[in-house]
Amino acid sequence: MADLSTSSHAKGSDEVKDFICSSCKEQANADFYCKTCLKLYCGKCIQLHDKWFKKHSANGRNDMKEWPVSKQVEEFLLKCQAHKDDTIEMLCDDHSQLCCTKCAFNDHRYF
Repeated sequence: MADLSTSSHAKGSDEVKDFICSSCKEQANADFYCKTCLKLYCGKCIQLHDKWFKKHSANGRNDMKEWPVSKQVEEFLLKCQAHKDDTIEMLCDDHSQLCCTKCAFNDHRYF
């Protein structure tokens, strides 16, 4: 997945930005996502986007089901529950379970 959905913590601020504008150099919080461009936009940048790309339709935060999964959520979903430092890489057909290489070696070996 592209790095569209990065998270950052603003210096000197308690605000955590879940999605950052793809165009803005100000690291503004993104409020819109364009599925055609595959980019996130803040309120200021979406106005320019809409002028240039009249046939594109951007989804606001009220329609976030159309947005990409944030990088933090994606990383969380790919982490092995048993081995927090490892990522899920395999599927055990016998157990219908996703697992990391350590789990596959320890719990899902074929004899």
